[in-house]
Amino acid sequence: MELTFLGATGTVTGSKYLLTCATPSGGSKRILIDCGLFQGLKQLRLKNWAKLPIDPATVDLVVLTHAHIDHTGYLPLFVKNGFSGKVYCTEATRDLCEILLPDSAHLQEEDAKYANKRGFSKHNPALPLYTQEDALDALALLTAVNYEQDIDLGDGLTLRFSPNGHILGSAFVRIHNKKTSIVFSGDIGRPRDVLMKAPVRITQADYLVLESTYGNRLHEHEDPKIKLAEIINKTVARKGIVLIPVFAVGRAQELLYYIYLLKSSGAISNDIPVYLNSPMAVDATAIFNHYRGEHRLTPEQSSGLCHTAHMVNSIEESKRLNDTKGPMIILSASGMASGGRVVHHLKAFVPKPNNTILFVGFQAAGTRGAALLDGVQSIKIHGEYVPVQANIALISNLSAHADYSEILDWLAGFDTPPKKTFITHGEPVAADAMRLHIEEKLHWQVSVPEYLETVILD
Repeated sequence: MELTFLGATGTVTGSKYLLTCATPSGGSKRILIDCGLFQGLKQLRLKNWAKLPIDPATVDLVVLTHAHIDHTGYLPLFVKNGFSGKVYCTEATRDLCEILLPDSAHLQEEDAKYANKRGFSKHNPALPLYTQEDALDALALLTAVNYEQDIDLGDGLTLRFSPNGHILGSAFVRIHNKKTSIVFSGDIGRPRDVLMKAPVRITQADYLVLESTYGNRLHEHEDPKIKLAEIINKTVARKGIVLIPVFAVGRAQELLYYIYLLKSSGAISNDIPVYLNSPMAVDATAIFNHYRGEHRLTPEQSSGLCHTAHMVNSIEESKRLNDTKGPMIILSASGMASGGRVVHHLKAFVPKPNNTILFVGFQAAGTRGAALLDGVQSIKIHGEYVPVQANIALISNLSAHADYSEILDWLAGFDTPPKKTFITHGEPVAADAMRLHIEEKLHWQVSVPEYLETVILD
């Protein structure tokens, strides 16, 4: 086997790994694990527009660890540029991709249209990276399989998905050729997550590709409901608006559940209007209710989650929210405020001191979310700078990513150490910290690969 790192090196986005496997006939089979968009810093986003270092037409199949856009969002362009093989994923990942990929395309089309209308793009005309039609072409290639089922890929290769607790459908990916096995962690969930079941234990792999989003941090142990209630109540007392940028899949459902619990217990007023302003998150919440076997909630709790917020679908209703006086709570995608309806809400609400912008997840370098948490005095939105007067808050322990201690606990489940572990999907400091933790505690062979680095797997 030969492994090339095409993304998620030095960053938490753009996840792509090319695995080239020798076949008994003397040829090779090329497998792309994840096909994600780069997000955040401009130099990263520009990679989405640059020619890919490999020809998509030469790749035999794609395997997706889960549905988040930084793992799947490049797939429509990959197909548009020549890929025509199968795309393997779990059933829930397929269902989520059916809403995430067309939505990603729609947002890009809308952003290009808005840029052309307002004339703030350097390109004339501004174009989307791909269209909704491209997204539908990619969806036609999805092949859903069950967890813990060995899939024969031909040429002596097998594929297996195992639940990793990050979001619905997320999985550890194991590829084996009878001689060598490699496991891709995807994004590892937390063992005591309020929604998702704990990641399963993996006991053996010759090689491991491991995420490190929180490789240099530990999550706080404080119950996040306490801080959430405090932020909401303080903002309500100011008659302000709590705007929560959320990831449509996973974080939106978690926040709805916590708000449901706070209202049920009387910790916040039951009269506070709550809006979920993301058609994608609305659809994802329905899917969450469908896959009850993958999460911890009872039918009653699932129903409570689904009925906590008023679901906003139309653009007209979304615009009206910008002119509505508080108090109210708005959950809107995207989670890093990098696109979507939340950007328009930011433009309306961030200049007013009685409002609160509450972040509840990791903010990649170069995103508006990271800039706001860094304390900028103005933020660039639609080509102009908007003054930041609102309160900026963060609840850091709502992450769906395991921290370094939780990852170390999961790694302890291996019967024998992998020959080598590759640390990816982390900012440089986090990735190197994860490497050091593993070397010092477990004494494993570990490296942090560079972009486009290729390694031979014996």
